[in-house]
Amino acid sequence: MTAGTEVHLLIVDDDERIRGLLQKFLIKNGFLVTAARDAAHARRLMAGLEFDLIVLDVMMPGEDGISLTRELRTKLSTPVLLLTAKGETSDRIAGLEAGADDYLAKPFEPKELLLRINAILRRSPAPVQVKLPKVLNFGPVRYDADRGEMWRGEELVRLTATEAQLMRILAARPGEAVSRTELVDDLGRGGGLAQERAIDVQITRLRRKFEADPKMPRYLQTVRGAGYMLAPE
Repeated sequence: MTAGTEVHLLIVDDDERIRGLLQKFLIKNGFLVTAARDAAHARRLMAGLEFDLIVLDVMMPGEDGISLTRELRTKLSTPVLLLTAKGETSDRIAGLEAGADDYLAKPFEPKELLLRINAILRRSPAPVQVKLPKVLNFGPVRYDADRGEMWRGEELVRLTATEAQLMRILAARPGEAVSRTELVDDLGRGGGLAQERAIDVQITRLRRKFEADPKMPRYLQTVRGAGYMLAPE
């Protein structure tokens, strides 16, 4: 999924100037863009429209972006990119734990926002070729590698775009450790320790989806000094 295929973005920011600038810039780069001034406005828009990605400011009057992200994740898997205050590491980690796919610190260059958006869209669920077993079993949970879907019995387990891509990467190499650096690269993110820490947060969230005890993982294991390994039954 890339710009030019009528990708619909929702921009949520209480600063009217920033909303206007981002909307104009992203439209110029081929996106369909709708803007909301706060969480309540965003909810009204989402009730009647479907979006491919949400760019969401953390600091807003009323309900903040992290709270909105957490609530959206109970019913939607739409990718979320959070805009955070520069230096607020706690906000970034809290945002990722709430279900955000990535974050960008303010102030930022519009071109960097464009790169982040396109990277998230590229890793959104899409058909892939998996040569290894098509269905991987994790106790009562099964993962259909062809469809990129996780099921618990007859119930579909909702995965975010980043979680879905992590599963695709790890499921293609079961029993093999994949380093955090490789995961960062495969997800199309920039390098650095901060992004590797972000991977750790996403892995923790992913474990909650299918591990009986996420703190003592059986199927999505940490291999000391090597990375993460998927160990299906």
